[in-house]
Amino acid sequence: MKPNPRLALYSAGHFLIDFSCAFLLFRYLPQTAGRAELLLLYNFCAFALQMPIGLLADRFGNCRVFAALGCVFTAAGMLFRAAALPLALFAGVGNALYHVGGGLDTLNESGRKAGRLGVFVSPGAFGLFLGGILGRGGFPAPVVPALLLTAAAAILLLCRDSAPASVPSVRLPPAGLLLGLSLFAVVALRSWTGFLFRFGWKSGVWSWVFVLAVVLGKTLGGVLYDRIGAPAAAAASLGAAAVLFLFSDHPAAGVGAVLCFNMTMPLTLRWAADLLPKAKGFSFGLLTFALFLGFLPAYSGVSLPASGRLYALLSLASLALLIPGFRKDGVLTKFCSEP
Repeated sequence: MKPNPRLALYSAGHFLIDFSCAFLLFRYLPQTAGRAELLLLYNFCAFALQMPIGLLADRFGNCRVFAALGCVFTAAGMLFRAAALPLALFAGVGNALYHVGGGLDTLNESGRKAGRLGVFVSPGAFGLFLGGILGRGGFPAPVVPALLLTAAAAILLLCRDSAPASVPSVRLPPAGLLLGLSLFAVVALRSWTGFLFRFGWKSGVWSWVFVLAVVLGKTLGGVLYDRIGAPAAAAASLGAAAVLFLFSDHPAAGVGAVLCFNMTMPLTLRWAADLLPKAKGFSFGLLTFALFLGFLPAYSGVSLPASGRLYALLSLASLALLIPGFRKDGVLTKFCSEP
């Protein structure tokens, strides 16, 4: 994969937008009984709204405008730091706008490959992690909107749209619908599993290693997809994750398991876009809606005992859900060929 300045800018912006949202939420949301509902509202706006926004981006193009508006909306959240409801709304909508804009432009530029997708999605986890830490500390708040507005200007000036506007289509044949439902389910399961993760060693320096494993896993997943194809990449990463989770009481094995478990993210994004080539923005938003659904059990207090065996079982369940995409016959052939 060749160096790509636009991809570097979008990826840096992804880090910044997630950093800023986490910073605003941790710094300004009140520690009151309504905090959970405000976080639910933020997550709904940030993830569920990407579906309708994705359709708008498919229809009208101008991905860089959506991404820049995401930075502006998030920066505007600072204006409401004393009013929690509009702060959550602006941060969530800004997050959704940026992800759709940057994500759709990256999808359009990627062809049938996933390497760039892995690079684009990976910095977000570290942004959320660092934003949460600095949001609780003394980091100067005015720096955040200044960085966001600078990023918006840079995107508008330096990026160009990779595909023209078009009339989106979300029609799928029955077999394609099966794969789409499988992708949706595996993303929701991955999201829920992430909220279940509890490791006794995850503190201090290991908490940093943990989040870096998430980041690196998403990056390497796209690279592996491009090298060996989707079926082999999914089987190798989730199979390895299942084995390593059995020993995840040990930090090194646990970190390796988390890294491998996250490698399927660019794969699912790539397959969903291939299923809906005339509605890639919608496909991106469809999977982020699955992320939102995976958050709901945690919000509702549904949990399971921490167990490496449970994590291994969920890894194998994720692999099973991807099996419909491994078929080489019929309508799925074009979706399953190596890039």
